[in-house]
Amino acid sequence: MTTDFTYDLNIAHAPDAGGHFEANGTLFGGRFAAETLMQPLQEIEHAFTEAWADPEFHAERLDLLKNYVGRATPLYHAKHLTAEVGGAQIYLKREDLNHTGAHKVNNTIGQALLARRMGKKKVIAETGAGQHGVATATVAAMFNMQCDIYMGREDIRRQAPNVFRMKLLGANVVPVDSGTATLKDAVNEALRVWVANCEDTYYIFGTAAGPHPFPLMVRQFHTVIGQEARAQCLEQAGKLPDVAVACVGGGSNAIGLLHPLQDDDIRLVAVEAAGHGLESGEHAAALLKGKPGIIHGSLSYLLEDEEGQVQGTHSISAGLDYPGVGPELAAMMEAGRLELDSATDDDALEAFQILTKAEGIIPALESSHALAAGMRIAANMKSDQIVLINLSGRGDKDLNTVMDKLGFKDDTQGAVA
Repeated sequence: MTTDFTYDLNIAHAPDAGGHFEANGTLFGGRFAAETLMQPLQEIEHAFTEAWADPEFHAERLDLLKNYVGRATPLYHAKHLTAEVGGAQIYLKREDLNHTGAHKVNNTIGQALLARRMGKKKVIAETGAGQHGVATATVAAMFNMQCDIYMGREDIRRQAPNVFRMKLLGANVVPVDSGTATLKDAVNEALRVWVANCEDTYYIFGTAAGPHPFPLMVRQFHTVIGQEARAQCLEQAGKLPDVAVACVGGGSNAIGLLHPLQDDDIRLVAVEAAGHGLESGEHAAALLKGKPGIIHGSLSYLLEDEEGQVQGTHSISAGLDYPGVGPELAAMMEAGRLELDSATDDDALEAFQILTKAEGIIPALESSHALAAGMRIAANMKSDQIVLINLSGRGDKDLNTVMDKLGFKDDTQGAVA
């Protein structure tokens, strides 16, 4: 793959003027927000529209993606994993090799440039697994912006390495104790703070959800994933993949991979977190087990209880522990273009270990969900077919969780070097 990649900057499958993605008569997305947020959202939409049409904006953005982030990321033919699983050839899109260790930086680069263009001096963000928080803190340091990251207390506990990274980068990590003290609650708090401070503060929303224009913006900043993977697969394998697989929480890595492939004859698979099992009530499978409703400013699928209240969720991966999903993915599912799959905590842990031992690649627990489903799919396909799996992030942030779950004890004390 050449180091100078040409990206398609056209906005395909755009939402309507109100930010809706239509499927079978349902308008997913939109802008359901407090009156005080309407003007800031409209200002961001206007700034994004102008920026996306500005060659200088893209010249700086793409230069940073290449020379700071490290794009294009490799497409890796996982031959050892393929041999172990059997069936189709498995290719991994290596978003874990981005600067900061995940796909999230694609979006934070774009939105930080937009914030600077709008004259904002401070950025805020929510984070679950911490990767979006780290990516936001990284670009805030680079652009010399003040930065506050809102993070649920439970996620702070299980993602301590990323919390330390954010603080090293100069960000202020604000604990959120409301609700289940996870990603949903961090989003709630960040939106509440933004309402009161939008004049000088820009909210770098971390996933392809929320009120318009965030789902569109986040998608556009992440389409580099799918555009690269498509060209790389043609170059390396001589054809397109038969199946493309990505994990789904809010949906940023999934829409980034799958959106540029949806006009091709490729099966598109979204893998949700089944937690302790889809029938256990302790999962985060909004598409598989949810229903349409409004969450964080847009209409999409979400998990609700019998009284219409947002339901608690569970996943071993903090980045998938979210009760909703981006509206465009909901529309793709409703239209029959998106297949659904799931992986339990145990499935993800097993996939985590299999890839690590087979290829020497330690994946994020989020990505391990996609791996678990992708390996199952590949095992039932022919050897001349291709399964493309988005490896959305690296697993160093999850080592404490994995060590705890596997009962790891350090038995090297006193060993001779």
